[in-house]
Amino acid sequence: MLPGSYASILTLDDDGRLHPCAGPSLPKDYSAALDNLPIGPLVGSCGTAAYLQENVDVTDIEHDPRWAAYKDLALSYGLKACCSSPIFGSKGTVLGTLALYFREPRSTTPFEQSVVVGCLPLCMIALECHERLQEHRRLAFTDAMTGLPNRGKFGEVVKMIQPADDWSLLLLDVDNLKAVNDTFGHATGDGLISTIASRLLEAVSPLPAYRLGGDEFAIILDQSSTSHVEKIVSQVLAVISAPAVCGGHTVLPTATIGIARSGNGCSVTDIHHHADIALYHAKEMSRGGFAIYDATIASAISKRSAAIKSVAAALKEDRIEAWYQPIVRIDTGDVVGVEALARMRLADGTIVPAAQFHEATKDAQVAANLTRQMIKCVSRDIGHWLRIGIPFQHVGINLSAADFRGTDLQEIFETAFAKENVPLQHVILEVTESVYLGERDQGVSTSIGELRKAGFKVALDDFGTGFASLTHLITVPVDIIKIDKSFIDRLGPEDVGTGIVEGILHIAERMGIRVIAEGIETLAQARLLLERGCTLGQGYLYSKALPADEMTVLLQRRGQKPDNSTRAKRQA
Repeated sequence: MLPGSYASILTLDDDGRLHPCAGPSLPKDYSAALDNLPIGPLVGSCGTAAYLQENVDVTDIEHDPRWAAYKDLALSYGLKACCSSPIFGSKGTVLGTLALYFREPRSTTPFEQSVVVGCLPLCMIALECHERLQEHRRLAFTDAMTGLPNRGKFGEVVKMIQPADDWSLLLLDVDNLKAVNDTFGHATGDGLISTIASRLLEAVSPLPAYRLGGDEFAIILDQSSTSHVEKIVSQVLAVISAPAVCGGHTVLPTATIGIARSGNGCSVTDIHHHADIALYHAKEMSRGGFAIYDATIASAISKRSAAIKSVAAALKEDRIEAWYQPIVRIDTGDVVGVEALARMRLADGTIVPAAQFHEATKDAQVAANLTRQMIKCVSRDIGHWLRIGIPFQHVGINLSAADFRGTDLQEIFETAFAKENVPLQHVILEVTESVYLGERDQGVSTSIGELRKAGFKVALDDFGTGFASLTHLITVPVDIIKIDKSFIDRLGPEDVGTGIVEGILHIAERMGIRVIAEGIETLAQARLLLERGCTLGQGYLYSKALPADEMTVLLQRRGQKPDNSTRAKRQA
């Protein structure tokens, strides 16, 4: 429509800087040179028009003071005159500028002015529509709580990564968020998420951090930073771990990180999967730390997957059995109770001990189903023993962390034992320190407290191997502690293990907690324990774990006799 003129549209950002939007007739290098130009009263035609919010008609670029700092650029491309008009938005703000350039010094004609006036509303519509689309896109790719790019934006970014690129992926998971939510409320939990987001951004800037959802974040390290992965990770963990006030409560945040590096022909999907595996491994092995995916972790995960598959099949085919190790009176050898231990029968009849498929219990569903099967077997066997008149006091059943994640544990016990007419007083729930104390999850100790109120006895298994056990006995309710085999192995007149066992026995007596020594293998160990007041024990000295039919015979032969039951109950 306007021969001899060159149209240009620049947009204005919130910081008062211009950016090329359209100018197909102008040299690309010229348009690029105008990018990020700050507006002002002496910034050519467009910068001045946006600043003054009025039309600026420069008829001679070479001699106009408003072009003094930019004339060499324009003249080098043969541009000698420029008329610019501000583009106003519907709310009166300046969105950008529409300019006409000429190759000779002159002003605009009335027709050219009319075309510009007619185009300005169209520019407004186009720019505001573009702004809305950009804002919708920004909101679609932004996490509302933290302001970080979200999973959608993360997905867009990783799509652009090429197979040959050198990069690393860090997946970060906030520790104990559930405990914070349960203890202080979700407002505090949300505050913790927001605090960690801002600290994470501070630690990795200028790199972006992404919130993938819940308590999981991601960081993509490019080629220039992958060689410093561990340094960056250490910095992230240090920044995150400072005390924070969230929702009026002081919280000590920690996070765990899983890391995967590119290479070996791995796809983006593979890297993400590897980082997930490393995070899972770190959660188990070094919560509050990090793990880098490697062949060792891959092997451990493969072994766990095989164990999970094997146990799941055994559960489905009813090949999980309860075997029993006796708990005896050390002074008389009488059997006063048993501990139920899981065994898996393979297709060829081989019996596999629990230690060989323990990895499977790290899968919450498999662990919970295994416990249910054990409860079914144990209730049936105890019911049989009581019906045939065997004097029987208690059975210990091991529980995992997964058993406390549901709400029906007590109901499962009550239903199974009621079916066999077995009173719940015969049941002792055995929980390791790592489950009871190590998870720092208030929900576990709360659940155990409720089970104790319902009449169950609770034994703290593997006592002495974990988390400041003696300190926790002050606040954590238990009825029995089982001294770990590692201390029994070191019993001797001059051995430090003897002093530790003596201390445990003394404290337990003062607190009214019964004690069972695990892993007794020699008469010398039994004698030393008895001399120091420990009257109950289990171990290979007395018997290995036996199937139910063999335990039936043992109980008939060595079970606690009725005439001794009163004294035994005080000690057992």
